[in-house]
Amino acid sequence: MTLRTLVLALLLGLLAAPAAAQARWGEPIVESTPVPSPPAIAAPNYVLVDLHSGDILAQGNPKTSHPPASLTKLMTAYVVFRELSAGNISLDDQVTISEKAWRAEGSRMFVEVGDQVSVEKLLQGMIVQSGNDASVALAEYVAGDERTFAQLMNQHAERLGMENTHYTNATGMPDSELRTTALDTARLAKAIIEEFPEYYDWYSQRAFTYAGITQHNRNKLLWRDSSVDGLKTGYTSNAGYNLTTSAKRDGMRLISVVLGADSAQARIRQSHQLLNYGFRFFETHRLYTADEALTETKLWQGAQESISLGVPHDIYVTIPRREYDNLSASMSVDGPVIAPIGAGEPLGRLRVELADTTIHEAPLVSQSEAEKGGLWGQMIDKILLRFQ
Repeated sequence: MTLRTLVLALLLGLLAAPAAAQARWGEPIVESTPVPSPPAIAAPNYVLVDLHSGDILAQGNPKTSHPPASLTKLMTAYVVFRELSAGNISLDDQVTISEKAWRAEGSRMFVEVGDQVSVEKLLQGMIVQSGNDASVALAEYVAGDERTFAQLMNQHAERLGMENTHYTNATGMPDSELRTTALDTARLAKAIIEEFPEYYDWYSQRAFTYAGITQHNRNKLLWRDSSVDGLKTGYTSNAGYNLTTSAKRDGMRLISVVLGADSAQARIRQSHQLLNYGFRFFETHRLYTADEALTETKLWQGAQESISLGVPHDIYVTIPRREYDNLSASMSVDGPVIAPIGAGEPLGRLRVELADTTIHEAPLVSQSEAEKGGLWGQMIDKILLRFQ
């Protein structure tokens, strides 16, 4: 199969492929047709991003540092989820409440000193009720003390690519070195949603009762919009009103982050405006899945005649509505492919375009190993390569 044939096959196959995570995450979307400007958001820092493609649909200073307040508890929960996944702790583990946890200021779950409370209840108290006492208790149980736990938080933040985030505590109480950004917070929300679906439902829980005290989730979008299923509010006097929200409609999931709104009502209104804008004017499609054979190319000096090529991750694109039919794709293979080849080895590039503008690129990789062929076959191919 010639390179020209390969390219033609990909172009014809793209739109017929079943609708497929994108290597770059958190890049502004490229528009091919006129789309209304995003709604005017008064908050100093905000972002609206598609979870799967990573395309930013609306933004305002998304990489500028801002106090996270109780959005810090997203990372506290993430660290605990990781410990649960690793088998280091379990939901049924009983945590003894320390005096420090009991004395935690701000929003509380109302645990008492010496209480034995399960990890599961503490997570619900932290996620639904935003309990600072629950947050400290979990930090102490996982790491021994809150300071050591904050080191774990920062290590995970670095691993997730949260370049402008630094944690100093598990609660979000004001600290001069505690900071995050709208985009970093969106990255964290993405990680929670994708890595821990078994725990994500807690973020849509409207109320939780402990010790006879029922408290309601402060994310009032859970009542206003049935497509909203998380995540977390935050408020301190130096941070203002923060809200990280995720919603899913018709298979498309968006994450909005609003930092520094001037009231609880404003953060709800602005977040809802962002979500409605994204769902109204954009759509996300999965074009290809990881490990799907997109094509094959000639293998020189190998034990087999050809090798299959695909992409290393699912390919999603977010585009203006009604533009799907205007997508096109091309593929290039980096010049003769000579055995041996390792599985997953980059051998070319896939390029997706909309109205002559490249909106996504990804490597084409080998889908299997390919060993060298026999000496006679290698010699023939070496001669033939001279004429290529």
